[in-house]
Amino acid sequence: MKADNARPHVARVCRQFLDDEGIDAIDWPSRSPELNPIEHIRDVMSRCIRRRQVAPQTVQELTDALIQVWEEIPQDTIRRLIRSMPRHCREYIQARGGHTHY
Repeated sequence: MKADNARPHVARVCRQFLDDEGIDAIDWPSRSPELNPIEHIRDVMSRCIRRRQVAPQTVQELTDALIQVWEEIPQDTIRRLIRSMPRHCREYIQARGGHTHY
């Protein structure tokens, strides 16, 4: 379980619940996109949209393009990102919260 420093995640009652349930939470730095798989998916989607020959011109066109790109992302890509998270976390811990190559 992650604690991302958002108010609900650091509230005393939440921390007590985690402790009571035996759930270990790691300190989760705010603004650490390299530790968030969805940020990597957003990057994939953004690159796909930018590679289009004709850029979306309206909000609806952009919405449609994003839906299409989302549906075309191979499940294997998503699985690889999820499986990479322990490696990302280890590297982040070794860097003591500093820069990683992700």
